[in-house]
Amino acid sequence: MRVLVTRPAHSATRTAQRLRDMGHEPLLLPLRRPQHDSAAAADALETTSGAIAVTSAEAVRVMSALGEKLRPHLIRPLFAVGEITAEEARRLGFRSVAASSGNGRDLADLAAAEAADELLYLAGMPRAETFEGRLRQLGIRFSVAECYRMQPVAPNPAEIEALFSDHRPDAVLFYSRQTAEDFFHVAELRSALSEHSDTRLLCLSRAVAQVIPASLKKTVAISAMPDEQSLLSLL
Repeated sequence: MRVLVTRPAHSATRTAQRLRDMGHEPLLLPLRRPQHDSAAAADALETTSGAIAVTSAEAVRVMSALGEKLRPHLIRPLFAVGEITAEEARRLGFRSVAASSGNGRDLADLAAAEAADELLYLAGMPRAETFEGRLRQLGIRFSVAECYRMQPVAPNPAEIEALFSDHRPDAVLFYSRQTAEDFFHVAELRSALSEHSDTRLLCLSRAVAQVIPASLKKTVAISAMPDEQSLLSLL
């Protein structure tokens, strides 16, 4: 099966290998690329104490560039969305890492269950407000450091033509609402899917699926859990 991956390049490379291991042919079309602000992360770490929270592995990659500046903070507890992000934090050297199995709301609930008193949220832009909103509901004090921005990548029309010409994708993977919105804002991509209406659109969550055009809803499948293993099980 030919599977189109719309994740940023760093994450897409890992997904591509998983797809090959499953016997599929990955096609990569990154629609966002990260722009890191390691200085913002360093300043936030130096001026706070207590636990750290991340909702994306991209924040862990930002911290990885800090070198020796990060070393004193590796003893701080870290809360992460998803086991993959948690494992990246462990490889970086964090000693106490806890992972939620769901989204930002689940992460906030985990922090509350662990009696976290004050959190530093290393965040990106754009982002959903789910995590921060739930923290406010729970009365957990937190500060936010925006340490990376996901910049749009405009796909080349020739690249789109090549992807959908003779051997169209059998499925498209959508990991975030933002990426799905980016995808369907590109007229050539929207048109290509309309012409190949049997291409399956696999979404990580209901929130992601909400932005799929109504004319293509019949081709949508939603992951039972918001993690890659569950998403790939739909193939």
